[in-house]
Amino acid sequence: MDAAAQRRISMADVAARAGVSGQTVSRVVNASPRVDPETRARVEAAMVELGYRPHRAARALRTGRTQTIGLVVSTLATVGNSLMLQTVADAAATRGYALTVVTLGVDGAAAAFERLAEQGVDGVIVLNEATALALDAPAPRGLSVVVVDAPPEVAVAAGPAPAGRRGIVQSDHAGGARAAVQHLLGLGHDTVHHLAGPASSFAASERERGWRAALAEAGREALEPERGDWTAASGHRLGELLAADPAVTAVFAANDQMALGAMRALADTGRDVPRGVSVVGFDDVADAAEYRPPLTTVRQEFGRLGELAVQTLVTGIEDGADAFELVPTTLVVRASTAAPPR
Repeated sequence: MDAAAQRRISMADVAARAGVSGQTVSRVVNASPRVDPETRARVEAAMVELGYRPHRAARALRTGRTQTIGLVVSTLATVGNSLMLQTVADAAATRGYALTVVTLGVDGAAAAFERLAEQGVDGVIVLNEATALALDAPAPRGLSVVVVDAPPEVAVAAGPAPAGRRGIVQSDHAGGARAAVQHLLGLGHDTVHHLAGPASSFAASERERGWRAALAEAGREALEPERGDWTAASGHRLGELLAADPAVTAVFAANDQMALGAMRALADTGRDVPRGVSVVGFDDVADAAEYRPPLTTVRQEFGRLGELAVQTLVTGIEDGADAFELVPTTLVVRASTAAPPR
């Protein structure tokens, strides 16, 4: 291999191939929003064609940024958090950012923020249940923070000093839950029972709020929900309680795993789904259409959620502005819901 072939491809080489300035290539590499999509696509194509790889250490010395973002999560055991990890990792890699993941241990959010700050991350994304703990653990000064699925007061508390960015990216949990309950009431069910998620979860509380709102709008009483922990096992345990009540004809579960457990409990006790009891979940996980019967559920756009979280954080690192993004949810009707028995 000759010296020319061995030479590291530079930004100047990419600029010449794409027909743009070196400054434009730099903006694309650093995920700046100040590049139009057509130009960005041309520069990225030139980077792929030439095999350009940004020199992370040199760029850190030049810009004071490491091109690394942190992710704080309470656990990776839940399907939703695992899916979010994957989408955040993909979105970060597309923008040339490395990802460091910290789970909350016994030391809590303060220690998690401190560990990430010591590693020199440019910003942090905090997921779901972890955001509640961030209320008592403000991030180090100047560290940009985006929280996923959290009330505004969490973003303010967890957010950085004015030098950084406070951002919220949120699924429309309440709207999705309302659509699920309206679907069941529209089929003729008198009321809808709820298998709620953990009380500490913002997503669970929003889904419960949507459930209550839909029942109130229809003039129906909201009975006290049964509360699980997102697992299919808790859904099965709570499903056994509901299966014992012949008045139960419709169940809205706060996620698909609890819906799966509830459907098994109903089947084990001879309650047919959907002819005896209709069941709706939330998330639309990859296997939801393969449940027996295929599960009616509310689809969360995990890919869009992760993409927006990274986009919001990277833009904040660059520009330092605040933001709020609400991602719509969609009801997906399958075979687990039907008119009530008469």
